[in-house]
Amino acid sequence: KCGVCVCVHACTCSVWPGLLLGLCTGVLADAADRPILEAWQDMWLFRFFLNILGYATFIIPGYFLITYFKRINYLETGRGFCFPAIRSCVFGTDSKNAVLDDVSVAPRAETESTSSTRQSMKLIFCAAGLQGSYLTWGVLQERVMTRSYGGTEEEGGGGGEHFSDSQFLVFMNRILALTVAGLCCVVFKQPRHGVPMYKYSFASLSNILSSWCQYEALKYISFPTQVLAKASKVIPVMLMGKLISHKSYEYWEYFTAALISVGVSMFLLSSSPIKHPPTVTTFSGLFLLAGYITFDSFTSNWQDNLFMYKVSSVQMMFGVNLFSCLFTVGSLLEQGAFFDSLAFMVRHSEFALHAVLLSICSACGQLFIFYTIAQFGAAVFTIIMTLRQALAILLSCFLYGHTVTIIGGLGIVLVFLALFLRVYARSRMKRNSKRTAPPPLQKV
Repeated sequence: KCGVCVCVHACTCSVWPGLLLGLCTGVLADAADRPILEAWQDMWLFRFFLNILGYATFIIPGYFLITYFKRINYLETGRGFCFPAIRSCVFGTDSKNAVLDDVSVAPRAETESTSSTRQSMKLIFCAAGLQGSYLTWGVLQERVMTRSYGGTEEEGGGGGEHFSDSQFLVFMNRILALTVAGLCCVVFKQPRHGVPMYKYSFASLSNILSSWCQYEALKYISFPTQVLAKASKVIPVMLMGKLISHKSYEYWEYFTAALISVGVSMFLLSSSPIKHPPTVTTFSGLFLLAGYITFDSFTSNWQDNLFMYKVSSVQMMFGVNLFSCLFTVGSLLEQGAFFDSLAFMVRHSEFALHAVLLSICSACGQLFIFYTIAQFGAAVFTIIMTLRQALAILLSCFLYGHTVTIIGGLGIVLVFLALFLRVYARSRMKRNSKRTAPPPLQKV
């Protein structure tokens, strides 16, 4: 491990100065005639480090507290009013081997009396909920980040104001999702919580950073480019799976990942910037997309590890969003951006409506994800979401005038063909494994 760390440190020290210069040059050149402080605040890299510093004010003290409680063996010697809270946050309960009993989780296998009509209605309900939530979320996301408020021109100019604080949008999404998850935990019975609460902070940090990169990227690249980048995240997910969970993959998974890479490359290289500003496909935008995909890949793999503690999906949603709200609101208050964003909402009621709708769509979308997977499995859910990505590209091109060349269109088709091949191959493997699996032993 030490040798790897030395190599990574050497590469970072040699590459970082040039990378930093490349990222900063374009922004500083555009802002040469403005005060230097405003120029720095307009740099996404500077805002990124400010956010990290804000999160560190919670993470560093938390790290020392957790280390202290573990060192003094607080689980054995601790007493008093704070003992249950500290035990839950730092140590958790020994429920790794527990089963999800007495939990109101919808069964995947339907009884024979359940009619096919009812199943079809459920499927239509899930598909409509997912499509409606995330298509609306995508349209509003592009509207908020690429158009101005209070302007007179259709393209967002004419003296209007642009909302630029992506972290506030992340906070808005997370606070509503936390409220919804908390209500579900109260209304529906959940399994005994066993995972130490602090472990949610890892997934929370990567989740808010991926969301922040996703919002910021729309300032530099088109929405169809971002959607295709999301579709290609199976590649870093596989890499993270190997690094974090030591997973192994089949040959068809590598083949479809390569097809996705080719399709995305075809689209990016053939993108026409005629109807977009010069910065629509910049290095900064691609760098932010890479950050989004990397952080999001870590989030999913870390959550997979947390599910070993037998937590429910709603508990996972609550724990991750709890830390996300803590990190984002703390960072916003430290930067003085929280009240500036509220003032922007007061000045522009349309933005306030869009921000609230974004949060509602995000929270409802997460609930539809859990329900769809519980009722029909991951394969059906993946098909619905893949169709959603294709519809999102078409809707964005129709509403916001994005152009796609023939080569770019072929690249899009190749990407979604590869995604459907992955779904088909995975479902066929599961079917074959069920046929060859021995019958379960009956306990007497």
